[in-house]
Amino acid sequence: MLRTMNNERRHRVRVALSALLGVAVLATAGCGTVPKTARSSATTTPAAVVDPGADNGTFSIAVPGSLAADFTSFQQSSRGSAGLAIMPVGGKKMVTFGNWSSGPAWSTIKVPLAIAALRNNATYASYAATAITASDNGAADTLWASLGGGADAAQAVENVLREGGDVRTAVPKTRTRADASIYGQAEWTLADQVRFASQLPCIPQSERVVGLMQQIIASQHWGLGAFGSAEFKGGWGPDPAGKYLVRQFGLIDSPTGRIAIAFAAQPDSGTFNDGMAMLDKMATLISGHLSELAGGHCP
Repeated sequence: MLRTMNNERRHRVRVALSALLGVAVLATAGCGTVPKTARSSATTTPAAVVDPGADNGTFSIAVPGSLAADFTSFQQSSRGSAGLAIMPVGGKKMVTFGNWSSGPAWSTIKVPLAIAALRNNATYASYAATAITASDNGAADTLWASLGGGADAAQAVENVLREGGDVRTAVPKTRTRADASIYGQAEWTLADQVRFASQLPCIPQSERVVGLMQQIIASQHWGLGAFGSAEFKGGWGPDPAGKYLVRQFGLIDSPTGRIAIAFAAQPDSGTFNDGMAMLDKMATLISGHLSELAGGHCP
């Protein structure tokens, strides 16, 4: 009898998580060229939590065998901080995992930048293609300048973010680090990034850039690149102490529709390779739990 009750409880929690997800559920010297190796104090992570801005107070429990439990095991065995946010395309709510939640956007911000630039002037298509598929910093700088640079460019990129449901992220108007682009230092939380990703294919005139996100060069096919149909963009760069943050966001297929994913890793070693390896492991976790995650579609 006890075993039956436990099985029923686990089933109810999995259903609750699935229902939640169904109703709702990076530019410096780093982002253009992939740096070289190195290797990385165990940390802990809570069970998955719902975005605090969501309506219902539904939450998921780290039931053995669930994505929440497996993510907890992953982070406890990892040397560094990591975070993951998941949301159905067109959805209203998300779930988040891990102890990393916010940091510089790095080249992931090139997605709204490219959308804004192509809306303003379609003749910059080749620069947009290089900025997205190869994460080329020079091409992205050209897109930024085409929008007027400074306050005008920042506002144009913010406008795209607002269309995607991100009402908080502010794009810097001036350079904050001599060794980094202006726009790449925008503070972008995983929650705001996944919310934007969940609306990205629904934004007017986003099709060309979303299509470019499916043509990422082979050397940057880590993380979400493991999913054959993924549309994604990565970003990476060092903090002032030289320790790398590696992050990525995009869209993948599930049996019930498209899912928006945003994740990031900051290894204790500070190396790009260790951060990349952590994203690979998170992608493997997601792959093993796709059946739990309800997808969605644009309205």
